[in-house]
Amino acid sequence: MFGNPERSRTIAYSAAFIGLITLGSWISIPFFPVPFTLQTLFVLLAGVVMKRYAVVPVSLYIFLGAIGLPVFHNGIAGIGILLGPTGGYIIGFIFAAFIAGFAYEQDSVPIRVTGFAVATLAIYLFGVGWIMISLGRGFVPSLMAGAVPFIVGDTVKAFCAFVIGQKLT
Repeated sequence: MFGNPERSRTIAYSAAFIGLITLGSWISIPFFPVPFTLQTLFVLLAGVVMKRYAVVPVSLYIFLGAIGLPVFHNGIAGIGILLGPTGGYIIGFIFAAFIAGFAYEQDSVPIRVTGFAVATLAIYLFGVGWIMISLGRGFVPSLMAGAVPFIVGDTVKAFCAFVIGQKLT
């Protein structure tokens, strides 16, 4: 990477955000069917810092967890986690990172706020959809268990990411 500072920065930021997302997964409040964690805060912050390239650390985080490194909530790992009820949310992180990052490539505050809202909705879309499939529940029960209890917390996390992003950009 000698001579290419942008590539070096991407590698360094990727390592940092993999670590932060992992740390956020360890800060966990048990809840059924998925725990409340701080992962989404760091996924959104990756978008703030790395723009659309935030998909790199998020995808690597998922890959590392899938091959057995204990990076998912409470130090669990393996492909089985992606096939369980939390898998949809974790996959949704990729889309959320891209959406938030793309929004942060714009200088408009309303676009950035909308980007965070759409990114969070993407996580819910994948999460609730996967709960429906993995647990065999209908839409309303999956929504009530997999999205509604998290709205306030995710709003606070998005607000925190936005405030931090305002300081960083």
